[in-house]
Amino acid sequence: MWGDFIFTLDKISFKIYNSVAALPALWDIVAQSNVFLQTPYLSVLERSAPVNMECFYIGIFEKSELIGVSLAQYLDLNKLESFGERDKSFKIAIRNFIFKNFASHTLFLGNNMITGQNGYVFTKEIEFEYISDILIQSAEEITSYFKKKGISIHLVSFKDFYEHCAIELKKFRFSNTYEFNTQPNMIFYLDENWKSLEGYVAVLSKKYRDQFKRARKKFDGIQVKNLYYEEVLQNEEKIYELYHYVAKNAPFNTFFLSKNHFSTLKGQCGNRFQIFGYFLNEELVGFHTLLLNGETLETYFLGYNEHIQKENMLYLNMLYNMTEYGIENGFKRIIFGRTALEIKSSIGATPVQMSGFIYHNNKLINRFIGEVFKKLEPELNWQQRHPFK
Repeated sequence: MWGDFIFTLDKISFKIYNSVAALPALWDIVAQSNVFLQTPYLSVLERSAPVNMECFYIGIFEKSELIGVSLAQYLDLNKLESFGERDKSFKIAIRNFIFKNFASHTLFLGNNMITGQNGYVFTKEIEFEYISDILIQSAEEITSYFKKKGISIHLVSFKDFYEHCAIELKKFRFSNTYEFNTQPNMIFYLDENWKSLEGYVAVLSKKYRDQFKRARKKFDGIQVKNLYYEEVLQNEEKIYELYHYVAKNAPFNTFFLSKNHFSTLKGQCGNRFQIFGYFLNEELVGFHTLLLNGETLETYFLGYNEHIQKENMLYLNMLYNMTEYGIENGFKRIIFGRTALEIKSSIGATPVQMSGFIYHNNKLINRFIGEVFKKLEPELNWQQRHPFK
């Protein structure tokens, strides 16, 4: 698709690929610190991406040496079955109309499917001036590629930067790009003194120990099983049904996973991807997934039967089970993402603010992008809980 290097700044250059098979041989060595940029996961995106998504892979070079890798995703919102069915209001209807008509072709620099700074990784320290140039130039090049195909990219979004990175990027090419903050990333920093779930429960205050006991009592009778690849295949239809129920009832969606996503992920990533099935009377009533990312445990997608969730406090028990897995396997932190903030804080996760940058390719709309974005962003009303003594 692209020829040789299309951008050079001093000794730094980059190349864009649209096939995992075409990536440089050393890609996974460069990406070893982030599972979401390694070829097993990228192959999953290539083979089972949402129907409205196309991925691009960016190799960053110093002279001829690969020193960094990055990810971009194009989303066609016209192919989306629903933007989310949970919230019904005039404001939501207006938001959906605007997205459909003025933002239906969106380019993300980063991974729109997960929360966290997973858009790029380098093997050495790179000046933020170079990083900002690479990100902006990559977006412009991919936008040009689609323009040649007769598709106009409306929105370009640079996703999920921790505060210090956002501050540095604003000193360079992002100085005039609108910075936005959405719901925080809920991160649970695990105490190294906890050696088991009992150690964690012991430091909860009485109110939250009682919450834990109540949840576990409601959980009685449900069997949890770590599913092998063959079992994921056997239960694939039900897994997708449970996932789809949760996804379509989210407040806002830009994609839906393909039906073979979980089996493809398990087949490609093996033990680095864990999928736990929840069974009641031998029927699958829920599942949750985890990705092992170095010292970080990444929560991925989940699903559940609505009635079992209410009766058996299934979601809260899933959070406790993820916590137990993180503690017993020596992880330092669990990334819980940016949904269900209050209940996640009740088990110990804390909010970490993340920034993104966004611009519209229509200059007139882009002049008012800040005002438009603020009006479309859902109101954030929640109370942080403090569960420890």
